[in-house]
Amino acid sequence: MRNLRIVVVNTIIDHVDESDESNDALHEQAERGKALRIGLLEAGYNIIASLPADLYLPERIAQLQPDMIIIDAESDARDVLEHIVITTRDERRPIVMFTEDDTTSTMEAAMEAGVTAYIVAGLQSERIKPVLDVALARFRQEQKLLTELSDTKHKLAERKVVERAKGVLMAKHKLSEEQAYQKLRSMAMNKNLKLSEIAQRLLDVEDLLG
Repeated sequence: MRNLRIVVVNTIIDHVDESDESNDALHEQAERGKALRIGLLEAGYNIIASLPADLYLPERIAQLQPDMIIIDAESDARDVLEHIVITTRDERRPIVMFTEDDTTSTMEAAMEAGVTAYIVAGLQSERIKPVLDVALARFRQEQKLLTELSDTKHKLAERKVVERAKGVLMAKHKLSEEQAYQKLRSMAMNKNLKLSEIAQRLLDVEDLLG
C-alpha cells in the first residue's frame, strides 16, 4: 500500500537554528526528523501531518484518521506512550516507533501501549519502506487473530444462551433436549430471528416473570 496516510508524532524539536553549533543533540534530532521525512516521501507515502506529543494528540489523531502513526522519539517517550494509549483505545491502527532507547522496560511499555514495531537505531531513509511493510503485515495478522478470537467468544456466548433457554423449556414443559431445541428453532423461524436472539428473549421474559 503506497498511498498510506501517515501522521508523524515528534517528541523532538523540529526546527533548529543552523547557525547555532553549540547544541549537537538538537542537530542530531533535526537530522533524524529529516531522514524520516525523506524516507517516507521517497517511498511514496503521504505525510498528512506532523504533530507534537502533547495533550491534544488524541483529538488530532481522531480528526485526521490516518492509516498509520509514526513516532520519532530519540529517548524518553513515556508521555507520548500515554497519549498513544488514549489515541488507540477505541480504534487500533499500526504504530511504528523509531527511537534510540534500547531499554527493555521502555520497549515493553511501548508494545503494551499498542506500538506495532519498535525500531532502535534504525532511522535511515532507505530502511523506512521495509520497516513499514513489515509493520503493516504484522498489524494485519494481529487484527485477524483478534477478530477470530472475538468471533469465537461471541459464538460461545450465544451457545450458552441457547443452552440456558433449552433448559428453561425442558423444565417448564417437560421436554427432552431435542424437543426443546426444535421448539426454539420453530420460534426463531416464526419471528425471523437468530436462534440466540429468540433464546435471549425467552430468558428475558423468564427473568421478568421471576
